[in-house]
Amino acid sequence: MTQSAPVRPPKPLYSNVSPAVPSPCSGVCRLDAQKVCLGCFRHVEDIREWRSADDERRRVICEQALQRRSL
Repeated sequence: MTQSAPVRPPKPLYSNVSPAVPSPCSGVCRLDAQKVCLGCFRHVEDIREWRSADDERRRVICEQALQRRSL
């Protein structure tokens, strides 16, 4: 007798991938002394929060990263 595939748990309310707000990650994952990524300019806490953030919060994180980049 063959076993059926295991049942996957439901996806969390928010996932790491949002078509509305794509991740600003550039793949250059190095932090400066202020714990800001040198690739995407997100603070380490924003990076940690990204997975559970809703689209509105993700937009705020992206805007703050753009402001850091322009400094």
